[in-house]
Amino acid sequence: MPRVKLEMPAHFPFVCSLPVRIADINYGGHLGNDAVLSLFHEARVQYLKSLNCSELDACGTALIMADVVIVYKNEGFYGDVLQVAVAPEEISSRGFALFYRISCDRNNALVTIAEGRTGMLCFNYETRKVVSLPEALKKKFGNSGPNVG
Repeated sequence: MPRVKLEMPAHFPFVCSLPVRIADINYGGHLGNDAVLSLFHEARVQYLKSLNCSELDACGTALIMADVVIVYKNEGFYGDVLQVAVAPEEISSRGFALFYRISCDRNNALVTIAEGRTGMLCFNYETRKVVSLPEALKKKFGNSGPNVG
């Protein structure tokens, strides 16, 4: 079976630490696929906050997720403290992609648990329409240096 392949960015300007909660564990005894998407969401919210933005006010626009890709690399377990790195890429006139890398320290080696990408569109929730990416948000992406949350 062919696997989905993501070309990951070389640089991730934001990293946050998130614990694996018991609610994140599935019947297989490891981090569930739904929990990985939830971790992406939490990291996205923290990344936007580091830019003084939110999903409902990102320099004057709201954001909506258009698509998601997740590639699983290793298992995560209850009690793991994950490092979730976030990078903006593929910036267009109406949106952008955020790339994620979830890693965990195992025996003094950083192991990748999952990688992913979410396609984000600028969205007006009143008119229910896609809108243009604000120049101010584009600049924030360009100015995002190393940041740990």
